[in-house]
Amino acid sequence: MQKIRSTFTVSDFIIDELNEVSEELHEKKSHIVENALAMYFDYLDAKIADKRIDDIKSGKEKVIPAEEVFKELGL
Repeated sequence: MQKIRSTFTVSDFIIDELNEVSEELHEKKSHIVENALAMYFDYLDAKIADKRIDDIKSGKEKVIPAEEVFKELGL
């Protein structure tokens, strides 16, 4: 996997916490941030899935049966 350098701004509290954790665990800050974001994205995936389920239940979204999708794709 390719690594890309990025710049962003966070609060001083977050930076202080990151520095402390990095020192305590002897891990690079970039490694900690990458792992934290990966875990947070997993959480967001679950939150989005719950929202989609709620949208289906409330009728805001419609489910298309797999058979229709396969037929349309010629499978």
